[in-house]
Amino acid sequence: MATLSYPFFTVQRTTSTHTNAFFIRPYPSFIRLPRRRFTPVFASVSSIKENLGRIHKTFTDFTSLNHWVVSDYFRLVDSVNAFEPRIQALSDEQLAAKTEEFRLRLKRGETLADIQAEAFAVVREAARRKLGMRHFDVQIIGGAVLHDGSIAEMKTGEGKTLVSTLAAYLNALTSEGVHVVTVNDYLAQRDAEWMGRVHRFLGLSVGLIQKGMNSEERRFNYRCDITYTNNSELGFDYLRDNLAGNSEQLVMRWPKPFHFAIVDEVDSVLIDEGRNPLLISGEASQDAARYPVAAKVAELLIHDIHYKVELKNNSVELTEEGITLAEMALETNDLWDENDPWARFVMNALKAKEFYRRDVQYIVRDGKALIINELTGRVEEKRRWSEGIHQAVEAKECLKIQADSVVVAQITYQSLFKLYPKLSGMTGTAKTEEKEFLKMFQTPVIEVPTNLPNIRKDLPIQAFATARGKWEQVRREVEDMFRQGRPVLVGTTSVENSELLAGLLREWNIPHNVLNARPKYAAREAEIVAQAGRKHAITISTNMAGRGTDIILGGNPKMLARGIIEDSVVSFLTREDPNSVHASEAISEKMLPKIKVGSSSLALLARTALMAKYVSKSESKSWTYQKAISFILESIEMSLSYGSEELEKLANEESEMYPLGSTLALAYLSVLKDCEEHCLLEGSEVKRVGGLHVIGTSLHESRRIDNQLRGRAGRQGDPGSTRFMVSLQDEMFQKFNFDTEWAVRLISKITNDEDLPIEGGAIVKQLLALQINAEKFFFGIRKNLVEFDEVLEVQRKHVYDLRQLILIGDDESCSQHILQYMQAVVDEIVFSNIDPVKHPRSWGLSNLLKEFKTIGGKLLHESFGGINDDTLLNSLGQLNEVKSVDVVNFCLPNLPAPPNAFRGIRRKSSSLRRWLAICTDDLIENGKYRTTSNLLRKYLGDFLIASYLDVVEESGYDERHVKEIERAVLLKTLDCFWRDHLVNMNRLSSAVNVRSFGHRNPLEEYKIDGCRFFISMLSATRRAIKGADPIYSRVLLRLHVFAD
Repeated sequence: MATLSYPFFTVQRTTSTHTNAFFIRPYPSFIRLPRRRFTPVFASVSSIKENLGRIHKTFTDFTSLNHWVVSDYFRLVDSVNAFEPRIQALSDEQLAAKTEEFRLRLKRGETLADIQAEAFAVVREAARRKLGMRHFDVQIIGGAVLHDGSIAEMKTGEGKTLVSTLAAYLNALTSEGVHVVTVNDYLAQRDAEWMGRVHRFLGLSVGLIQKGMNSEERRFNYRCDITYTNNSELGFDYLRDNLAGNSEQLVMRWPKPFHFAIVDEVDSVLIDEGRNPLLISGEASQDAARYPVAAKVAELLIHDIHYKVELKNNSVELTEEGITLAEMALETNDLWDENDPWARFVMNALKAKEFYRRDVQYIVRDGKALIINELTGRVEEKRRWSEGIHQAVEAKECLKIQADSVVVAQITYQSLFKLYPKLSGMTGTAKTEEKEFLKMFQTPVIEVPTNLPNIRKDLPIQAFATARGKWEQVRREVEDMFRQGRPVLVGTTSVENSELLAGLLREWNIPHNVLNARPKYAAREAEIVAQAGRKHAITISTNMAGRGTDIILGGNPKMLARGIIEDSVVSFLTREDPNSVHASEAISEKMLPKIKVGSSSLALLARTALMAKYVSKSESKSWTYQKAISFILESIEMSLSYGSEELEKLANEESEMYPLGSTLALAYLSVLKDCEEHCLLEGSEVKRVGGLHVIGTSLHESRRIDNQLRGRAGRQGDPGSTRFMVSLQDEMFQKFNFDTEWAVRLISKITNDEDLPIEGGAIVKQLLALQINAEKFFFGIRKNLVEFDEVLEVQRKHVYDLRQLILIGDDESCSQHILQYMQAVVDEIVFSNIDPVKHPRSWGLSNLLKEFKTIGGKLLHESFGGINDDTLLNSLGQLNEVKSVDVVNFCLPNLPAPPNAFRGIRRKSSSLRRWLAICTDDLIENGKYRTTSNLLRKYLGDFLIASYLDVVEESGYDERHVKEIERAVLLKTLDCFWRDHLVNMNRLSSAVNVRSFGHRNPLEEYKIDGCRFFISMLSATRRAIKGADPIYSRVLLRLHVFAD
């Protein structure tokens, strides 16, 4: 080991993973000794620091609040363990009957806390019998944390999926519905089938929501005791329910659709996805022809000459030269001309050019630009960027451009999950974001201890001056680990980078598998991830969040057994090529050796293959590949429900009908046994050479994402190691304007070779500081989004509650809404033209009559045609002489009497309630003429309502039919106003930021103006000032037309 001296640090050449690596180590400032006497001191100092670090960690753990909270949960664990012998003694029927017993105890007044320990013991035993898995004590703690409405942080491989069964079962006993929310359809289906066996065994119903289900299927599944779904399906179902035209279209449990949720990968859903609100859009303007033109203009404009780019905020700004050139190219005098607006299209084209890169943010497939989720690396086919960005990307790629859209419903995940009275979550990485969870959801994060101690080694970060040097070092480290026989997982941030590294490894003949958003790889996702722990396995993957499959050292025996079955049987069942969809593309290398199965397994496989051949021939046509795979999966599921003896007996009973299913299940059990032995042996070999080695090829914008990748190594006490390698040319450094010149100068002083790795405290400290700054920046964005959305959240709740009241309320309540709106219209007219302090002669009676006649339209044309302001003034003057008032049949003196529509107890009581509301409200200030004002409101309201009711009765239409029309008109009108309001609010959120230049708080401005917009939306035609459009009169006129 050679050492070079510099003023503040030493540089040592190491030979651990790369012979030309350098390590930076700081000198103690208090000592100056010759270099040869320094080396042993460093060793002892390092050892002392390591021991002190352990002591400090132990002391910190002991004094932390988390330590004492977890210690308290062990009392529950003791209670659960005490119940276990009694529960184990029960038969299957007696164990399943416990569910009904618990429900009866709850009805008698006991609480969930009273039955928690016994219920957990029941679930533990059911899981042992149906899944062959018994909850560890720490998993019992995890279940208790979820039940208490907290977030359980459990390391990768600690069994979060199994933990969820405890809290889900306990809270499902109230029959109010439990939602287990995952990040994708695959995990939801897997958990519903896998963990669902426990719940079904105990007598609970289990539902599953998947993409493509119709309303009836969704409604049935939401009404189950426990429903598995993913976050986007849940959000869109909620929004669609609030756009439904009738109650038959609702799919959730209204009027209380939310009770308790367990969110898997809760940090990914609530934090990472928090910047992307869920939107339901409708088609808007037809400006598709402008996007290709704007894309051509964007190609002409040059970065730093015609426009400036802010990577941090993903924003562009045209310079004077750029504006001039764009206007010349488009032959327009003003890009921002309202009659010929080009600015939005040009700016979006520039954003598509600079920020949206193919194979990074999106891929092109089948003539469409499909978004890649930056967090999971998966393609999201149904998602589109808003505000014209997606159209700009389509224009850049010369694809068919879909029409612009306008938002008709929207909600953020933060607002969605706040609707749950009780919310919990689980993840492997949440502690770094605990403050955010506490601030936004009042949900603490509890670190659940691991079942076995973590012995993973996290090696120092290596920094490179150039990206070329980084990728070359990644290749060398992968090659080194491959020669040792260690499995390697390489995490990349994009499809582009994963394929770049794959090309490098291919050049050096290093076999590997790739897992990214491309369909040729995504189709084998579960298989690739499950076998990433085998000896010599090299796996290159985009972000690992939500993969849902643990990397088991030695391989996953279940996936191996399934693969052997498929290889042996599929070719006999179908002639379809599984890779025919992507025939033009080479799939990842299958470099791992095949498993050698025993003679009994070979015999069963041969029998199964022969039977598959005969079954296929007996069919009128060959099976599809998908049908063959589905049949194999059903047979594997059968093997989990029956033992070998039962399957053998079943196969013999059906011997005359080619019992392929039971025979295949028998073969699977036999092959699985062989695979388990092989994986156990191979796993021991992998542990002996050091376990899984994880390589991160870039720091993410959050330490949490990096920790997710690190967590793949060292699961359940296994050995493992991790290493992150970064380049000063990485996108994150450029995005956050990181000054890399000092680091480049430092490297050039150390060595002339910029491709050499640098390790050490100085650089690592700078890199982690940058990462923390990035976290703070994105936290600010999410915080800002949440604060702005809180304004809309209150408004949304009011509108959606009103909508559901109209939708699922009875016919009478719907009619009452119509009558209340009519009275409200009259009140607005009266309020805007009178002053109860002054005499009626100073009121604007002429304008009042004009507005009232305009609102009533044909309904009031005959009755009020000859009434003028003098007539009305004389009538009001005579009110002082009136000694008593008939509230139901009230009429102003010398004015037309309202039609006799208030007949019957129901309508008379309705009229009386409106009068009491008028007398008791505070909408009008106290004054000498307040009573006169209220009587005027009563008279005009009665006249308008009675005229409407009279016309409806004379129409001869069935009352039920009229009620349906009223309901439809109310809903459609409310939806129309709400849609316009959303557009206005989105424009307002963009516009208020400019007000910060005037030293005004944008959030406060948004709250004030948003409140004004909302009031205007709710009282659109009540603001019937001169020249205003009486919007709610449309409701009356349409009802009049229907009734006519």
